[in-house]
Amino acid sequence: MDIRGLGYVTVLSRDLAQWRHYATDVLGMMAVDGDANTLLLKMDERPYRLLIERAERDGYGACGWEVAGAAAFEQALAELEQADVPVQRGSAAEAAQRQVQALARFQDPDGNRHELFWGPRQDFARFISPVGINAFVTSELGMGHAVLPAPNFDRCLDFYQKVLGFGLSDLMKVRFTPDPAEPEKRIHFLHCNNARHHSLALFECPIPSGCVHLMVEVDSFDEVGRALDRVQAHGVKLSATLGKHTNDEMTSFYMQTPGGFDLEYGSGGKVMDWQRHTAFESTVVSHWGHDFSVGRQ
Repeated sequence: MDIRGLGYVTVLSRDLAQWRHYATDVLGMMAVDGDANTLLLKMDERPYRLLIERAERDGYGACGWEVAGAAAFEQALAELEQADVPVQRGSAAEAAQRQVQALARFQDPDGNRHELFWGPRQDFARFISPVGINAFVTSELGMGHAVLPAPNFDRCLDFYQKVLGFGLSDLMKVRFTPDPAEPEKRIHFLHCNNARHHSLALFECPIPSGCVHLMVEVDSFDEVGRALDRVQAHGVKLSATLGKHTNDEMTSFYMQTPGGFDLEYGSGGKVMDWQRHTAFESTVVSHWGHDFSVGRQ
């Protein structure tokens, strides 16, 4: 399957106004009104990259994966059906809401929701950040990455690699405490057909919100620092301090979102040459920083 990138993410929300404030005043995204039950958040020339949908609970919705065209879309659906994955084709009205040519829905073995699409509608309207951000790093790299819970880790990893065609970038094993008796949790970082280090990662742990974290990338380290100032000014809770990761070399911090999952806000992520890359296991999460204990205080 030839997945080109993470095209969009959907989020469930009981309070669209709360997401509007958070996304515009803290993240620096551009809000675009949808219908009465949706809020579109724009990061680049596309009409949106985050779609907030009114719901009876707060949480993560789905990853929207992009393929190149109609033939690739039909081939992907055939491969899902061949693997006995139930697939629901979206209606014309649902595709119109997503502003794509065609849409389909499916789930992984742990119930994480995904959408597949082709042909995003684009009016090429300029992205104008309400807080002056120059640009988010998107384009052919997709909108960022998502880390999803995978308690049935081996089944999920097999699904993403053998059915969806993701490749392994690298892996980690982590504990939340210094206790050596605590079982290690695996994290595998996966890439699709672009040069972003990972568009998806799987974490061997259940997460009530449906997502460990979502990552967005800005085009300079100064924008990360300014975002940290906005986090403090608006009383948003930090989940991890500023730091630099060992695997994708992203300099970032983590914060809580209104959806109950975390958001990583970073810059300087590694752009990969997959022909020259060798997968490896990191025994430390970061070169420096990224103190996750602040999120548990």
